[in-house]
Amino acid sequence: RPVIPHPLVSSGRRAGTRAGMAKTIFWSVVVAIIAALIAVPLSFPKTVFDPKVLHQIAKDAIDQGGLNHTAVVYKTIAGMKAKYPDHIKEAPKWVFNNAGGAMGSMLILHASFSEYIIIFGSAIGTEGHTGRFLADDWFHILTGEQWAFEPGAIHKEVYKAGSQHHLKWGVAKGYRFPDECWALEYARGNIVAMLPFGYFDTFFSTIDFVTLWDTTWISALFMVENLLKGKI
Repeated sequence: RPVIPHPLVSSGRRAGTRAGMAKTIFWSVVVAIIAALIAVPLSFPKTVFDPKVLHQIAKDAIDQGGLNHTAVVYKTIAGMKAKYPDHIKEAPKWVFNNAGGAMGSMLILHASFSEYIIIFGSAIGTEGHTGRFLADDWFHILTGEQWAFEPGAIHKEVYKAGSQHHLKWGVAKGYRFPDECWALEYARGNIVAMLPFGYFDTFFSTIDFVTLWDTTWISALFMVENLLKGKI
């Protein structure tokens, strides 16, 4: 004799199926949004900043500030504001940055989906992994030195104040600040895809959610403001 499912059992199964479909749809939408955020910057290659101009601004600040490292950093910021008044905005506060095993602090000057500019460095030195990104990254040394190497390199690369270190798209290196070092950093490319590198140390090492919050709201604020101005 055929077994007739109890009505409550059948309705429970239907409810479970609908819940499963809802979850699938939800996560499909989430994945689609993430994919769009990753793809959009690559579809709009127009950029504002020129690494050659930034390098000159950094060198001018070094000439003006001399051995006063604080003056060098803030003259760099002033030079950026003068050259790019519509795109440079000084963040309300400095924040720590833990990424790739290295620790420094940064001041965000610009953040959009295809470019970011920060002052980054450490007063006591640090070392770690640069990250491997879908973006080019230019490091303009303002004070101190940065050392770097790629796999297989026997001798280190040395970048002193006034020099420019170009980390090319898709390339990763080990790097070190042997002592105090500050730089004007410019990244161009898929900025959204760089964010996990800047976040993972929070969850698996520092558990510093204050820094996570500060970094997130400042970056999001700048990105949205630039998006509203038509800057991807």
